[in-house]
Amino acid sequence: MFQSTCSAFLLQGLARASRRSSSLLHTSSSNPSLHTTIKKRFYKNVSIVQSEGAWEVNLDQRKLKTPLGNPLKIQNEFMAHAVANEWRSQKEVILLSQMHMNGLVNTCLDNPQRLDKPKLVKQIMDFLETDTILFHCVEPPELLELQAQKWNPVLLWFRERFNVHLDPVAGISAPTVSSADMAKLEKHFMSHSLEALHGFMFGVDAAKSLILTLACIERVLTVEEAVRLARLELLFQTDHWGSVEWAHDIEEFDTTARLAAATLFVQLSSSQTSTRAKQIQM
Repeated sequence: MFQSTCSAFLLQGLARASRRSSSLLHTSSSNPSLHTTIKKRFYKNVSIVQSEGAWEVNLDQRKLKTPLGNPLKIQNEFMAHAVANEWRSQKEVILLSQMHMNGLVNTCLDNPQRLDKPKLVKQIMDFLETDTILFHCVEPPELLELQAQKWNPVLLWFRERFNVHLDPVAGISAPTVSSADMAKLEKHFMSHSLEALHGFMFGVDAAKSLILTLACIERVLTVEEAVRLARLELLFQTDHWGSVEWAHDIEEFDTTARLAAATLFVQLSSSQTSTRAKQIQM
């Protein structure tokens, strides 16, 4: 019940962020720096059906397939509902770039880069030495103080949770990560499925922080809190100098939608749901 409640909350947040990002993309379509593939909606109804122990998403009577033509078979019922909800929420046009759960399922089924678990774990781990919350600015002093106040509690949680000894750095120096600490984190990620690792990678890339992504997935931070922490320096600067109209909003909503999708995807990929038909009493 707790997992279903958390998943439903994440799904609602994901839908809100996606709608805001989509709305802003529509209003700023004249910007040549934004490239989105727009297709007209060609279906009326979206449904999910159970087939051979998995779940399929139907657009009217058409079964969804992946970009490589593989059947879109989803093992988790709630994830199938999440994908269906993305298709259902499309209006006059279909914005595939905003359908992150659908994209993650496609990536897992097609695996276009032919990634195995060790390769994917390495890609995730490569983000650690450039993790956003490990780099504190020396100037101005107010920003350094704010970063220490907001980021250090999360870093302390990360150190205690994974028994690592990682310290932040000031300026442009790179943080030092010992081989022992890398091995502990690698062991943790290798314990997850390949599907969940795709979700981790998507979240880390969105937040530019392995630490904040882990804090979200382990329910230490909400997605909104993690996004604010990831954008802390930008928020500090905009408070002083102002923001660029619509551009900063698009970035915020897009990051929120991506991190919410990643968090939900990892949680659902790490669990199983099943439906048992009620027996008819004769």
